[in-house]
Amino acid sequence: MDDSRYKRAASGGWLNGMLGVVIFSGSLPATRLALRDFDPLFLTVARASIAGLLALAIVMLRRERWPQGVQWRSLVVVAIGVVVGFPLLTALALQHVTSAHSIVFIGLLPLATALFGVLRAGERPRTAFWVFSLIGSALVAGFALREGVSAAPMGDALMLLAIALCGLGYAEGGRLARTLGGWQVISWALVLSLPLMLLASLWWWPARLGAVSMPGWLSLAYVALFSMFLGFVFWYRGLAQGGIAAVGQLQLLQPLLGLVLAAALLHEQVSAAMLIVTLAVVLCVAGAKKFAS
Repeated sequence: MDDSRYKRAASGGWLNGMLGVVIFSGSLPATRLALRDFDPLFLTVARASIAGLLALAIVMLRRERWPQGVQWRSLVVVAIGVVVGFPLLTALALQHVTSAHSIVFIGLLPLATALFGVLRAGERPRTAFWVFSLIGSALVAGFALREGVSAAPMGDALMLLAIALCGLGYAEGGRLARTLGGWQVISWALVLSLPLMLLASLWWWPARLGAVSMPGWLSLAYVALFSMFLGFVFWYRGLAQGGIAAVGQLQLLQPLLGLVLAAALLHEQVSAAMLIVTLAVVLCVAGAKKFAS
C-alpha cells in the first residue's frame, strides 16, 4: 500500500473508531438504567438475542459468504469476549457500583486491546506508544484503588475481568475484520451465539414484562441495537483500517463521554477526581496516536 493510501486508510480507521466509541459511551449508563427493570442475566442474553436476530436477517438478505474453518474459531473468541463476557460481567458489576464509577475502568481497555493486538495480530507499536498507554492506564488504576476497591471490591473485580475479555474480543475481531469485514465479524459472532442466547432468554424470561418501564425498554433497545451491533460495525472497521493498538487508544475518550451521560441521564455524582483522571487520559490519546506506528 502506497503512503497516500495508507494515510487515507488510517484516517478512515480513526473516524470509524471514534464513531464506535461515541456509541459505546452510552452502554454502561443504559445498562445501569435497564437493570432497574431487568435481571442482569436476562438483560445479557436478551440484548444478544435481539442483535443476533437482526444480524441473521442482514446476512441472509445479503446472502453473505459463510466464514471458513479458522475464522469460526476466531468468531468464538469474539463471541466470548464481547457478546457474552463483557455485557454479563458489566451488568453484574453495576449491581455493586455506579455507572460513573465503572466508566472510569474503561480507560484500561486501550492497554488491554493493545496487548492482545500484539499477541493475536502481531502488531508492534513504538516504545513511546506504550509509555503513553501505560500512563493513561496507571491513572485509571490509581483512581480505582483510591476510591473504589475499599467501597465495592466485587464490582471492581468484575469490571477488571470484563475489561480483559473485552480487550481480547476487540483485538481478535479487529484482526479478523481485515479478511472478513468489520460488520461481518460482529454479525457472524452474534449469529454463532444466537441459538444459546435465545434458549437462555426463554429460561430467564421475566415473570412480569408488563411492569417494565419505558426507560427500561429504551435502554434494552439501545444496548441491543447500538451497543451490541451498530457500534461494532464502526469499531471493527476502524481497528482493521487504522491498527488495533492505535485506534484502540480512542477508548480513553470513552470515560469522558460516559461520565457526561451518567450525570445527565442517571443524575449520578461525577466527582472532581473522576473528571481530572478522565481529562488526563484524554491527553494520553494524543500522545499514543502520534507514536502508534
